[in-house]
Amino acid sequence: MNSSADDAGFRAEARAWLAARLTDAHRAAGGGPGREHEGLAVRREWERELGRGGWIGLGWPEARWGNRSVGPARQMVWAEEYARARAPGRVGHIGENLLAPTVIRYGTREQRERFLPPVARGDELWCQGYSEPDAGSDLAALRTTAVRDGTGYRITGQKVWTSLAREADWCFVLARTGAGSRRHRRLSLLLVPMDQPGRIEVRPIRQMTGTSEFNEVFFDGAIADGGHVVGGEGNGWTVAMGLLDDERGVATLAQQIGFETELREVVRTAVATGAADDPVIRERLVRQWAGLRALRWHALAGPAPADSSVTKLLWGNWHRTLGELAMAVRGAAATAGPGEWRAETPYELSSDQRMFLFSRADTIYGGSDEIQRTVIAERVLGLPKEPKG
Repeated sequence: MNSSADDAGFRAEARAWLAARLTDAHRAAGGGPGREHEGLAVRREWERELGRGGWIGLGWPEARWGNRSVGPARQMVWAEEYARARAPGRVGHIGENLLAPTVIRYGTREQRERFLPPVARGDELWCQGYSEPDAGSDLAALRTTAVRDGTGYRITGQKVWTSLAREADWCFVLARTGAGSRRHRRLSLLLVPMDQPGRIEVRPIRQMTGTSEFNEVFFDGAIADGGHVVGGEGNGWTVAMGLLDDERGVATLAQQIGFETELREVVRTAVATGAADDPVIRERLVRQWAGLRALRWHALAGPAPADSSVTKLLWGNWHRTLGELAMAVRGAAATAGPGEWRAETPYELSSDQRMFLFSRADTIYGGSDEIQRTVIAERVLGLPKEPKG
């Protein structure tokens, strides 16, 4: 059969499904980076609707957990149609794109059968317990501990910058297991239920955007089942790095669809304001367009040494630059909000102002630029390793 015809049929199916089920309420629910606080109840129900349609887990290698499995080309088709339909930001992406591929690669059969079907149905949401106050980009400096207690573990410590922690049902937590654990050694990745009053506390962190999608999470003897260690006790560093490869790899193709939508809006604004008549602005717009194409080609090219670090550098800097360009094309109007300021309520932001503020963090979270360049220098260029204090 002709693969392009097959892809066209898949596109038609996706488009028809979205048209039949998306409502104005879904579209108004918003969501996405900097807007994770919006329409959570509607978006959570939408996640279940996606699960009923089999649209969660398209990138998983098998279709056996209630999902359908397709290749990168059809994943891109779905992402394009999802963006074209103006569907809301996903609340299940951490479970679908980070937790699930990790459990598929490193987990036991029992773990796959327990955790993948609820993700595919949109029933269980996940958050990521990696960064800590003194262990952000240097993840190996984490201090959270998980101590054996009978058949399970008791977890004590603090995580920070935890997206969707208030909404999540589960958290995958990187912690130290075993006496003498230091740096990369004796770390384990544990799957921890979030509904543990008195043992887990979540505190929102207010951001420059005025919203609080990031959180601090405090574990005070939180319980994890002994069978919920992914990859086995002591192998957490390998598992954690594999998970980050998924976060920064082909999964960014869907992210790039959102980037394309944002770039299109910036171009429209540049034309409307007359900024596009400025040759410097025109050149910057063209550079953004070309950079986005390079991002897509890089993601589709397949893995290479330190590829996840290269990918993170590329998209983080591209998106931060787009935020700066969005402000430049608006000129002085970029400094004023869309509504009347009132001291008693959070300030309002336009979509491009929110993007500008939120994208300042793109080169920091998920591994800072400095860390990514160090990885490339040491693992690809063979330069001497930095001394560890």
